[in-house]
Amino acid sequence: MAFLFQSISGSVTAPLGFRASGVYCDVKRLGTGKGSNKTVDLDMALIAADEPCAIAGLFTTNQVCAAPVKRCLEQIKDGKGQAIVVNSGNANACTGDRGKNDAATMASETAKHMKINPDHVYVASTGRIGLPLPMPNIKRGIRASVAALGTGEKEARAAAEAIMTSDTHPKEFAVEISTPTGPIRIGGIAKGAGMIDPLMTPDGKPPGPRELHATMLSFLTTDVSISQSMLQQALTVAVNGSFNSVTVDGDMSTNDTVLIMANGRAGNAEIKSTRSALFKVFQEGLSQVCVELAKMMVRDGEGASKFVTLRVSGAKTDADARAAGRAVANSLLVKTSWCGGDPNWGRILDALGYSSARIVEESVDVAYSAPGSEKRVYSLRGGRPTRVTFKRLCAEVARDEFDLHIHLNLGKGQAVIHTCDLTEEYVDFNKGDLSNPAALGG
Repeated sequence: MAFLFQSISGSVTAPLGFRASGVYCDVKRLGTGKGSNKTVDLDMALIAADEPCAIAGLFTTNQVCAAPVKRCLEQIKDGKGQAIVVNSGNANACTGDRGKNDAATMASETAKHMKINPDHVYVASTGRIGLPLPMPNIKRGIRASVAALGTGEKEARAAAEAIMTSDTHPKEFAVEISTPTGPIRIGGIAKGAGMIDPLMTPDGKPPGPRELHATMLSFLTTDVSISQSMLQQALTVAVNGSFNSVTVDGDMSTNDTVLIMANGRAGNAEIKSTRSALFKVFQEGLSQVCVELAKMMVRDGEGASKFVTLRVSGAKTDADARAAGRAVANSLLVKTSWCGGDPNWGRILDALGYSSARIVEESVDVAYSAPGSEKRVYSLRGGRPTRVTFKRLCAEVARDEFDLHIHLNLGKGQAVIHTCDLTEEYVDFNKGDLSNPAALGG
């Protein structure tokens, strides 16, 4: 069975039966922190379906998680959703009982104006931690969001802009899959530029030993007909290969959330098995959307000047490969050397050594290449420096984008992680100015 993929416009409104909006309700201006101290920027987004949908999600594994995340974790057990309401400029995290009540009020207000079940309204927030939501503004924004709902590209773009904090541009992507029974569409928006090192799971609990880690959020829609369990399985695979495989600064947020709604409007026979050809192609399409959005986040990393793809292979296990890659990707010394154009393999080897992965120094190979190229320039072979000149290695790292290949030669485990360098601009952006509360970080 042949399936044709093509990228399309419209992101979350591209699939049939979905509407979106983005409005200004003055949450950002009332917040503090860079990315939250805007003037008249959109700061309330709403994504809505014409009828109840299957819904799946993954959430931060941070032990300190925001009120909206706690609410979503309870709701997701029911597996039904019809709307997602999001505010930016205030994380509603570390806000106690008031925060829980405010998240519930966001859902009930949205449901009231849409005339739907409040249990089918999911809530997300992003911005500065520890401040109560300005609820009069929030309620005003919800009313305006419902009134502004539309199916066009303009409304989808407004929603993408409304969830931004320190992002420099909106992040949108969508694909259409041609099938014998008609097209299936998947669309998504995302935000994130700082506080990016997600590790999300369906239940908000870490999958194993907790890894050391501005919020990342992503909201997706699709018109495919699929059971909730299959939707959750597909999303988990897609997120593990995308959002859970990027890092900007090694900080896991209190609010990381990915949600997807599926309404069945495409008219296909409901997907109920991972063995079906349609499930496999849907999985491919969903993964593509998530990967593209995740890459956009890394490229928009606060102050970033280089986009780096780490390709770890030859690890004892896939888990070891991820651990090794994350150690390198989050090393401040490695990231600052990339910023300076220094191919410092010693710092890379050091980061590998303190990772939880099994490492044998004498077996490690390190190489650089242009993005996606098979032509590699080795700085290290078998744990020993090669004869490649320092000038040549510097030229490899001088690119705005490059691949770093790490082969551990211990097994078949592999992982791909996308990251960036660490620049003076990142420090300047996040250090704040104590004499000016509006300059403090989120």
